[in-house]
Amino acid sequence: FLRTFSGIFATLAVIGASTAAAMGVAGHLGVFLDPVSASAPIIILTLAVADSIHILVTWLQSLRDDTDRRQALVESLRVNAKPVFLTSITTAIGFLTLNFSDSPPFRLLGNITALGVMIAWVYSMTLLPAVVAILPSGKRAPAGTSLLDRLAESFSNLIVRRHRPILASMAVAAVVLSVSIARLRINDQYIDYFDRSLPIRVASDFTVDNLSGVYTTTYSLEAGGSQEVNDPRYLAAVDAFSDYLESRPAVVHVNSFTRTMKRLNKNLYADDPAEYRLPAGRELAAQYLLLYELSLPYGLDVNDQIDIDKSSLRIDVTYGDVDMAEIEEETRLAETWLAENGTPSMRTAEATGVPMMFGEITRRNVGSMILGTGLGFLLIAGILVVALRSPRMGLISLVPNVLPAAMAFGVWAWLVHDIGFAVSVVAGLSIGIIVDDTVHFLAKYTYARREKWMDAPDAVRYAFRTVGTAILGTTFIVAVGFAMLGLSTFRVTSYMGLLTSLTVATALFIDFLLLPTL
Repeated sequence: FLRTFSGIFATLAVIGASTAAAMGVAGHLGVFLDPVSASAPIIILTLAVADSIHILVTWLQSLRDDTDRRQALVESLRVNAKPVFLTSITTAIGFLTLNFSDSPPFRLLGNITALGVMIAWVYSMTLLPAVVAILPSGKRAPAGTSLLDRLAESFSNLIVRRHRPILASMAVAAVVLSVSIARLRINDQYIDYFDRSLPIRVASDFTVDNLSGVYTTTYSLEAGGSQEVNDPRYLAAVDAFSDYLESRPAVVHVNSFTRTMKRLNKNLYADDPAEYRLPAGRELAAQYLLLYELSLPYGLDVNDQIDIDKSSLRIDVTYGDVDMAEIEEETRLAETWLAENGTPSMRTAEATGVPMMFGEITRRNVGSMILGTGLGFLLIAGILVVALRSPRMGLISLVPNVLPAAMAFGVWAWLVHDIGFAVSVVAGLSIGIIVDDTVHFLAKYTYARREKWMDAPDAVRYAFRTVGTAILGTTFIVAVGFAMLGLSTFRVTSYMGLLTSLTVATALFIDFLLLPTL
């Protein structure tokens, strides 16, 4: 993309130094990496490229105009100092919003990456120009002769000439895709976090295919007092609830002590099938329970199924390979059944278990990240208004910063349909990244209007000519960098990378089609 050895070497130096410094600081702080935060180096090296490319592209463009080498470098730093700082600070803010997440690994990822981004800014303004000043740059072709330059010029003319239909088309696409977000549903099948090649996934799939299921919920059914689990009315209600659960298509097994009671009664009547029923009286139920406890091997008891003072009984429900949304719907129906048909002490029972935990933490994380993303967005918008010295430009910048995430989620709704724990952080994570291209485009646009006294169409052409190729290159690099996370065998990291890559790619269309028409 740069076609110059010095630019390549300088960029790699910034990437290496930034990544090593950020991870080194994390190491000195005693940080322990996990499958989520371990992706920080890939993200840092991806984002560290952007600042370098913008500085180098402006420098190379000045060289094509026969500007003195040192003077071209000084001019590039002068022109890019403000937008590079703005993009760095807004990107850091975006990643710092991950501190609103309920997940410590995502908070750690956000903090390490924000640190790396700011370190990359320091190196871009110091190490990069120092290396470029020392190394030879080579002979440059005249301005406007490269294929990318000619494409940028032609594209800018098309945008200026056809800006109204392009604006209308982008508006329709934005509305359609944003409305599609309603198709998304929260669904976290935590076993599917792991790739099918991993041992834990192989064992889980074997369990589902050949034994029972891996998703289990539990109900603790209060009997109303000590020793009350022997009450025939309570046992009958528990048994009816067990029958209801077994009748549900998603349920593959129900573990209930009432089944043990019925088997004992049948055994004591010479295995007569007609006697597979609950004991008729409280005393007989108590004797069955005592007999069963005494028959267990030494060291075992029934405290895993019945409370120690015999005041409540536990029911375990195992589901097949079903969505978390279906499990939550089944538990809602089961709790409704208990409220309508259970004994008074049973009516407030709620399901617990790992599936319920993951569903709850995903909802909490979505809610907290909406708050964090909103605050981050407002802070970034305020910074842009002050930095661009134009409330109008600040308001315009809001559009290409909000729409990419909304449109990307709309595309995700059609392609994947489900969102989970990982996807909930993407909006906050990506907002700081996608604002970079907007800042550079608007910075060049306002520079053309204020210092070169151009009208709006010519300023748009100038922005495309000076920063269009850099935006294209950095977006490609960032999108591919995050797409590499899609190769992870851990779906939390994989989905986060893929959706972020999709958001960044969508932002390119917004910045090239919608922003200049606005």
